Amino acid sequence: MPKDIEIWEMVGAYPTCGNCGAMNVVRDAWAEWSMASGDWVLKTVFDDFACDKCGEANTPVWKLDKDFRTKRIARLNDALRHGQLDQATVVVTIGVKSMGEDFLAKAGQAVVAFDEFSEENDPHGEHDFGAFEIDDQKLFWKIDPFDEKLEYHSPDAANPNLTHRVLTIMLACEY
Repeated sequence: MPKDIEIWEMVGAYPTCGNCGAMNVVRDAWAEWSMASGDWVLKTVFDDFACDKCGEANTPVWKLDKDFRTKRIARLNDALRHGQLDQATVVVTIGVKSMGEDFLAKAGQAVVAFDEFSEENDPHGEHDFGAFEIDDQKLFWKIDPFDEKLEYHSPDAANPNLTHRVLTIMLACEY
């Protein structure tokens, strides 16, 4: 079973005041002096929340910055296409492999060079799919975000620590 995460654990999550909606949510905490750093270090954060704007003690409402998350997912997917293979796997289908080493090299270069994202071919803005042609062959590439064990969909595709991306390059006829 994938790790269940709360909204406040997700990348791009932020608290708002449950009373007035402001983003001025604060919590009480204790700090202790550190001889090693020569500064105050956070020791404990207490459970109660309050709002610096309206002054009310309340439970925050957590929100997600969807635009931030979408842009972050797109950046992580682009990084994979450009060779950053941390927490990632590249898969080439048998059809692409059977076309020979030169074809495979051209396909890899085309995936790296792909930048034709539009509303039509990238409706979610995550840069997770592309189509191109090499030697009169139509190919697709796609990126799927899995959990770290490659068993389920990632619980938070915007968090690279919880996501293993799989880039697949295939002939269109194999889709």
